[in-house]
Amino acid sequence: MRTFFIVIVLFGIGAFPSGAQAQSLGWQAFAQVKSETKFFKNEGVYVLTPKFDEKIKSLEGMYFSLRGYYIPTEVHSDKWIVMSKVPMSQCFFCGGAGPESIAMINFKGKAPKFKTDQIITVRGKLRLNDSNLDELNFILDDSELVTAPSK
Repeated sequence: MRTFFIVIVLFGIGAFPSGAQAQSLGWQAFAQVKSETKFFKNEGVYVLTPKFDEKIKSLEGMYFSLRGYYIPTEVHSDKWIVMSKVPMSQCFFCGGAGPESIAMINFKGKAPKFKTDQIITVRGKLRLNDSNLDELNFILDDSELVTAPSK
């Protein structure tokens, strides 16, 4: 079954930080990515996808920390979750935020259980995605939970 992760547009302009600075900025770094229209032959559709420039590509593989809200999905996994910069009512899927405000979090082991809109902080290795429609544009692999308030 195809997952629902088709990320359409990324917004953002401005100077882009580098190295350790970027790792601490998380969501702000994602917001600076622009987009382009790309044809996906296997799907037979044109989709606006992120256009990763050399500045953000240079950050791929670095560890980022993100603090945000847990967003439940219809596709259940014991290895990954979706988190958002904003609560569910305002997120990319349910509200007016852009796709730069969501990230796929792939845990090293089994994903912890969270409640909708529970605020969490995770740390993982950045992977960028502009071609797999089954994943989000921004992915943290080998992630670990840093903090989560008690339920």
